[in-house]
Amino acid sequence: QVQLVESGGALVQPGGSLRLSCVVSRSIDSIWQMDWYRQAPGNQRELVASITVNEITTYTDSVKGRFTISRDASKRSIYLQMNSLKPEDTAVYYCNSAELLAIGGSWGQGTQVTVSS
Repeated sequence: QVQLVESGGALVQPGGSLRLSCVVSRSIDSIWQMDWYRQAPGNQRELVASITVNEITTYTDSVKGRFTISRDASKRSIYLQMNSLKPEDTAVYYCNSAELLAIGGSWGQGTQVTVSS
């Protein structure tokens, strides 16, 4: 079973920065698109950022210009650099891919990001 392990979440003040990491238990060389999601209490999980195998990136409007997604296939990892954090960014962040889910992948534990003064 494919496993994903997220890390890097923390309590940070508004305006601060964090870098999230996600390690996948199998190669991501051929995975067309990897995604970062987040879920705040009482809300549905939302797609935050995506990156394709040729490094085309897309972002939800609320994080454009503040978040940057990247991938390193040699480390089976994707990353989310988050700058200028706002309280509304508070959520549990998850990484995944529709392709990995289709071949038996599951959701990891996620990593908690809390933005508060």
